[in-house]
Amino acid sequence: MPIRPPSRHKSSIRLPWPLPALLTWASCWVCWLGLRSVDVTPLIALFTTTLLGVLCALPQPRRSRRLMVAAGYPLSFAALGAASVPAWAWLLPLALLALVYPVRAWHDAPLFPTPPRALEMLPKTVSLADGAVVLDAGCGLGDGLIALRAAYPRAALRGTEWSWPLRLGCALRCPWARVRQGDIWQDDWSAVDMVYLFQRPESMGRAASKAVVELRPGAWLVSLEFPLPDEHADLEAHAVPDTGGKPVWAYRRGPNA
Repeated sequence: MPIRPPSRHKSSIRLPWPLPALLTWASCWVCWLGLRSVDVTPLIALFTTTLLGVLCALPQPRRSRRLMVAAGYPLSFAALGAASVPAWAWLLPLALLALVYPVRAWHDAPLFPTPPRALEMLPKTVSLADGAVVLDAGCGLGDGLIALRAAYPRAALRGTEWSWPLRLGCALRCPWARVRQGDIWQDDWSAVDMVYLFQRPESMGRAASKAVVELRPGAWLVSLEFPLPDEHADLEAHAVPDTGGKPVWAYRRGPNA
């Protein structure tokens, strides 16, 4: 069935995860430093800043994220207090996160690797010619490319990753693939026989829109775990139990899409 552009609905603007958590934790530490600079007692300062973190956590839609936002600051406070290091040292993990996983990429998937056997059933239904071009859009450290190579050993594998440290690590792990640093949404899919994604559910509508514009007839869009919204999949398969049973969804670009 042809891939169709999903319907669009207006929704409230929300900051991409994990930006709300990082901003909350940083704000709590800035507040702590400000209160201590005017001689507010540590106990009152800690209570005030922890309360700030809790209030910032309330708008989060999921309980797990509310817990992470609220607990991150006091946990970091306890860790730094036990280690007797200055409060500003907690900013170093933020800098490391920004280096490894830049802010621009936070609206896409976090770093969740593809299980090794997650795609082993794919060739039984989706056959590719020798030398077919397969793109892992958002390849991270290369786990998806490794799974794709196991499924399609004769394919020409490519990967795109926005984070240059992850791109470097992926290139070292997968020397048989062409891996480049770049924005997956700026990639040209017109010369690709298959695009593989392991994204967030929020990204799948954008992927569908890109596929309908750029994929050539007969090409495939394959997604691990998350389907395209409002689309009938040509293949829905569940991986073997030791991969967590994540479903694989495959969509073939029709001639009239």
